[in-house]
Amino acid sequence: MKLEPGSLAPDFNATEQNGTSISLHQFKGQKVVLYFYPKDDTPGCTAQACNIRDNFSMLQAKGIVVLGVSVDDEKKHKKFEAKYKLPFTLVADPEKKIVTSYGVWGEKKFMGKVHMGTHRVSFLINEQGLIEHIIEKVDTKNHTAQILDAWSL
Repeated sequence: MKLEPGSLAPDFNATEQNGTSISLHQFKGQKVVLYFYPKDDTPGCTAQACNIRDNFSMLQAKGIVVLGVSVDDEKKHKKFEAKYKLPFTLVADPEKKIVTSYGVWGEKKFMGKVHMGTHRVSFLINEQGLIEHIIEKVDTKNHTAQILDAWSL
């Protein structure tokens, strides 16, 4: 099943970078940016995370919660958070349950080789838990602007 705007965002139970349990339903009543990225501490993922970090107060002022998800574990997330002083939650999905339920795990091509990995996609989820927008062509250096434009905020 392919998720589309208007679909109910799949709930999940996972662990974040501090080892605390987290689920999507705990943010009901808030706008959530659930952004999927391939790997901690790689150039594109770092640019995206730092763009969100640098504009985080703007997102907070609009009442937006940011959750980054990759298949890296809590330890890698903690290092990534500390190295770049990231002020938002990084959700660990080493079992690939969340990436699979959102349809962002699949074939990717890199330097002519095909491998499985996480596609860089962001889901903007409204206060009722419905997907309002899906950003499939993420501009890593200007992602916050894409989020605010999509939500017209």
